[in-house]
Amino acid sequence: MVHGHLDYPPHDGDFFELPAGGTAMSQLSCDKGATSWYASSPGGDAGYGGDYPCPGQPLSQFHTTGIEDVTGCGLGIAYKSDARSVQPEDFAIFSVNHTCVWYLNTAFQVPSDMPACPEGGCTCAWFWIHSPDSGAEQIYMTGFKCEVTGAHATKPIGKPAVARRCGADAANGVNQATPSNCTVGPKQPLYWYQKERNNMFEGTYSPPVYNDLYGFADGAQNDIFQAATVNGVSVFGDDPAAGGAPPTNPPAPSPPASSAAPAASSPAQSSAPAPTVETPAPVPPTSSPPADSTPSSSPATPTPSPDTGNHEVVQTSALPASETPSSPDASSQTPATSTTPTPEVTTTGAAPTPEVTTTSTAPTPEVTTVSTTPIPEVTTSASAPASTKKCTKKGNKKKRAAKEAELNARHDAIRRHVKRRLPDGF
Repeated sequence: MVHGHLDYPPHDGDFFELPAGGTAMSQLSCDKGATSWYASSPGGDAGYGGDYPCPGQPLSQFHTTGIEDVTGCGLGIAYKSDARSVQPEDFAIFSVNHTCVWYLNTAFQVPSDMPACPEGGCTCAWFWIHSPDSGAEQIYMTGFKCEVTGAHATKPIGKPAVARRCGADAANGVNQATPSNCTVGPKQPLYWYQKERNNMFEGTYSPPVYNDLYGFADGAQNDIFQAATVNGVSVFGDDPAAGGAPPTNPPAPSPPASSAAPAASSPAQSSAPAPTVETPAPVPPTSSPPADSTPSSSPATPTPSPDTGNHEVVQTSALPASETPSSPDASSQTPATSTTPTPEVTTTGAAPTPEVTTTSTAPTPEVTTVSTTPIPEVTTSASAPASTKKCTKKGNKKKRAAKEAELNARHDAIRRHVKRRLPDGF
């Protein structure tokens, strides 16, 4: 982020002074010629004298659409005199200006308890991320040597933690702030959309910014001399380097969930306080971004908007692709259909599984069979049932013949009736 300037340090004894409890004045401009140092600018005076940061240039030159669209900037400090030894997480944001970069002359309030720097001074940097309404996905950082003047306190700044998205965010449908999701205490700068060492992973159109959205109040950050906490829980636990002990009376642990399935984590979009944990543990070094208006996975190579300014644009990179959720466990899949009875199943989970015994997963449909075999005709070849009485007289023969004729007539009627019922061809 220093663009090769480590080999060109300032002159010995040259520091940007930070008066403890006072105000550090700075000049932010698109052109050195528009600042009070215009005499050493290659182009000379470029309009110095006003308070507009980019004389003769449109608002888009400093990536905004108006004063209501600026997102603030901050000053960070690392208590190391050797700039080469400073790591990104060493910086702690100690002052923020919410109207940055709207004015050329920008004031930064310095906490009154800032301790003195080591011999050789401290390493400071200016940090800025503009709104998504104008310009490409990028962050700005300018390093410089600094020194705290008028220091009277000796308590060091606590170990900086990652800032968390916790303020109202109307652009993403979050109308209420969630203070319980804020990181309270010393916070690191916002490293986003870089090739490496990112601590912010928000989407393309939801950049992290230096204002209330990430718990950065306007002015001096007077809470940096303590251990960083989230909802009263120490971020770094009992680490003595954190700058303080964990809370003496931590919140009571939450009762165990009644369901065996863990609750899915969601962005901080509720005003209700976040649940506490039974044992304080380090907070994950990622913020909780809201759902972006664009697909969650950013393009492989973001295409920056044209930038006509003479300031540098930092290197950008694609965001890491989100992990594909693992496939459900095989035990949750539907069992294959089988004609063998399924044995009873007993689980040991929190929610008992009812016993299951099946012989088939599909009901047997009713079957209706239509036969195409023709119905045989009724014949009369069978003799009528023999009489149980033995006839010995000739008169009985006539009676028997009459009965046979009557039976034959009945059989003929039955045959005609059956034929009418059958289709042609039978």
